[in-house]
Amino acid sequence: MNSPDRRETILVVDDTPSTLEVLQRNLTAEGYTTYAAPNAIDALRLLEGTCVDLVITDLKMPKLNGIDLIRHVRANYKNVAVMMITGYATVESAVEAIKSGAEEYVSKPFTDAELLAAVRRVLDKLKQRRAAAVRPAQRPERAYGLIGESPPMQKVFAAIRKASSTSATVLITGESGSGKELVARAIHYSSARASAPFVPVNCGGIPESLLESELFGYVKGAFTGAHESRAGFFQTADGGTIFLDEIAETSVAMQVKLLRVLQDKEVRMVGDSRGKKVDVRIIAATNKNLPGLIQGRMFREELYYRINVVAIEVPPLRARAGDIPLLVRHFAEKFASELGKAVPLFSEKAMDVLQNYAWPGNARELENVIQRIVVMNDDQIIEVPDLPSSARFSALRVTGVNRTLAEVEADHIRNVLATTGGNKTRAAQILGIDRKTLRKKITQHRLDR
Repeated sequence: MNSPDRRETILVVDDTPSTLEVLQRNLTAEGYTTYAAPNAIDALRLLEGTCVDLVITDLKMPKLNGIDLIRHVRANYKNVAVMMITGYATVESAVEAIKSGAEEYVSKPFTDAELLAAVRRVLDKLKQRRAAAVRPAQRPERAYGLIGESPPMQKVFAAIRKASSTSATVLITGESGSGKELVARAIHYSSARASAPFVPVNCGGIPESLLESELFGYVKGAFTGAHESRAGFFQTADGGTIFLDEIAETSVAMQVKLLRVLQDKEVRMVGDSRGKKVDVRIIAATNKNLPGLIQGRMFREELYYRINVVAIEVPPLRARAGDIPLLVRHFAEKFASELGKAVPLFSEKAMDVLQNYAWPGNARELENVIQRIVVMNDDQIIEVPDLPSSARFSALRVTGVNRTLAEVEADHIRNVLATTGGNKTRAAQILGIDRKTLRKKITQHRLDR
């Protein structure tokens, strides 16, 4: 007899002691680990504390029958296969068993060979399902144009696959520069809407006075300067996807209008009294804490629940430091190719510094750093002194508990300003504060000297 690849575990459930004994003896002789239960109630108790690959159950049993047991297993145990045996075989019972989730249906009396063949078929199907569940759909380090092999990125790839199979609204959260738009594009171009437009809109980059007309369009004469009618981003995205980046930057009044679009599936152009139907999937993104903004009455709770049907959180780069060598190589190849230069190599120490740096600007900051290195450096090997001072100082500075809170805050603000090239608006976004607060802190810590 051929033993299976590993000792798969089988639970046999039958209220006839002789049948139970024969089944358990034959399966044990074949190399399986077996458990036995004289009824479905005992089987449920055993399942609660035992890992089982396959449940073989009789159909007719007192109190709880085999169909009820199958339904319970299907509803509560994701990776457990089920097989039914019965001495009361009918077409109706077979159909009911299969509909309930049984993968094989064997009528008594049966031979040992028939039983073992059915068991092997069921366990082989289970093995294939388990393998498919853990097998990545494509090379993870290049999946969807995103780069990463780390567990946090694997979760993102899995979420993208699920989101791509529906037209549900998606909310992507994550720090600035972490790749939220890449995730949105991956969802769109992996979905049934891939051939239709993908329209990105930076809600924080459009003045509030213009945002409504930009999103929904306007009719001729709607306001001064409206010499002709013009479609908005929603009409442009009809049939496809609109990506509302920085949605937290919209006013409460605009949020009410977006909520109406989600509810009614139509937009009303500025100056028009009638709405127009649009078929648009909405993907929104933010680096803000929306529940916190809801508490502060700065974001509509109804809109939050409307856009938060599918939630995807993009991890910051510091949470997936193992992906940094992949990203460094990718960016180095990209910019070297553009400049017609040889791809530089990074020494082990230089790579250690890059992996230990906090990267407040995330992958976008890393990309900018690598571009600067490729442009400014002609050496084939990049060493620690070739790296930006912010990264080097971050790696070398004292990080013990003997530093005051003010020193830590000043150091962090200094590093963020360095990585943004002194851009205070960008630095304030990364720090999660407004420009006015940032200016105060720069003065307070004497960072402007």
